[in-house]
This record gives sequence, C-alpha cells and structure tokens, in this order.
Amino acid sequence: MSWTPVEEFETPEGVVRWRVLGSGDPVVLVHGTPYSSVLWRDIAPALARTRAVYVFDHLGFGRSDQREGQDLSLAAHARNFARLLDHWELSRPSVVAHDIGGAVVLRTLLLEERDYRDLTLFDAVTGGEWERGLFRLILEHADVFRELPDYAHEALVAAHMRHATHVGFRPGVLDAFLAPWRGAAGQAAFYRQYSQIRQADTAAYEDLLGGISLPVRIIWGREDRILPPEYAEWLHARIPHAELHWIEEAGHLLQEDAAGQLSALLTAGFPSDG
Repeated sequence: MSWTPVEEFETPEGVVRWRVLGSGDPVVLVHGTPYSSVLWRDIAPALARTRAVYVFDHLGFGRSDQREGQDLSLAAHARNFARLLDHWELSRPSVVAHDIGGAVVLRTLLLEERDYRDLTLFDAVTGGEWERGLFRLILEHADVFRELPDYAHEALVAAHMRHATHVGFRPGVLDAFLAPWRGAAGQAAFYRQYSQIRQADTAAYEDLLGGISLPVRIIWGREDRILPPEYAEWLHARIPHAELHWIEEAGHLLQEDAAGQLSALLTAGFPSDG
C-alpha cells in the first residue's frame, strides 16, 4: 500500500512526517492509536478535491520517529500539534480527529490556545472514564507486555485492530497498520506509546468543554466496541450545541467501515458554511 508522508518537521524529540494534498481552505486530519495517517488514505483524497488536506503521523507512530525516551503523552502530542499548526501557518483550519486524536486536538484548542474554524470528532477519546480495556492492562502490566514473544505481540495487536472494525479489513490494510509495530523496535514503540496515554490528560480540560463556541460535529459508529456510544452521548452533553450523527453498522474505525458516509459528512461542511 503506497501512502508515505514525505515532508519533515523537527520537534524536540524527533521528526514528525506529514504531507498535504489538494488546495483551498485547510483541513487537518488527526489519527489515533495504534494507527497512522494511513487511516486517511481514502478520506484525504476525497476532501482534497476542494480543500488543502493536511495529514501527519504522530511522533512515535507510522513513519515519524520512534525512539526510547520520547514523551508520547497526550499533552506532548498536543504541544507537537500546536507546533505543526504554527509551522504550516494555519491560524484557523478545520480539524477532524479520531480516537486519541480527539484528546490531542481538544488539548490544543483549550490548553495550547490554538483556534479552529470548526471541529469534527468521531469515535474519539475526549474525556470521562475511558482508561479501560487494553489501555488499563498495559498501564498496569507494561513490563509484561514488553516481554511478549514477537508472535504473541503481533497476534495481540492484530486482534485489537480487528476488534475496532465492524465489517473487517480489506486485503493488505491490516498489514499496513501492523508494519510500524513489528520487530523488536516496533514492539518497544507500541508499548512505549500506550503506557504514556493517561486519563489525567483529558481530565485537565473537561471543565472547559462547555465553553467551546466554534461549530462542533460528533460522529459515532453504533457498533463501536472500543468507545461505545455512551462516550458520544457524554461528549454531546458537554458540548450541547454540537451536531451528533450516528453511523449504523459501523464500529470504531469509520475510515474502514463507512468511508463513504464519513466522507459525505465531512464534505458537506457545517450549516454555517453555507
């Protein structure tokens, strides 16, 4: 699968790799864990017909640098996202975020004080009691997970990724998602990033969610088993002016389960855009 972010941005802890497609009003797509900008391979070209679409791999993910000692907390990712926006000279882009990307962009908005034109969050970590499942197990037993035999590690990561899709992956897609986490270095990088993702970094801005005034859209897969629908309802209760859209027969990875419906919602814009 050919999808390579070719541009480089130097952060204090390594290189973040990114790319831009198309031209026009800017929109930035922010992935979550344990994925990369490969998630946007269908969505980005669709949006790039009318807009400049920015994609990147978080530090420690995909094609961006992976190395020991990196700060891969949500707070650090938010600082890096703020730096990227400054580097791109984007003062008010549209922002679309998935999974922990939601927490990253909310911290950047509310604590790093960068502004957006509008914000779309789908199947996203945003707040509440989300430190559960695999997150909690890795936090509590990080040393054990790091010592897994390579075949057991790959089987675990593959199973976790399959659990995120309701309809299954197309040929070759799962291999592309697994590639950054294979081998000794990839295995270390996988548990390095998971062991630093903490609920405390979303609790820090929860009381500010009600003050968000820009247009917000929430999109959620009805069959999400990673972040079930009550997480969408939790967020909507705290940003009550937000649009809430449900996608039926889709899980956590809307990019895989419902790329057409997701693209249609993203290209439709917000009512205020008309």
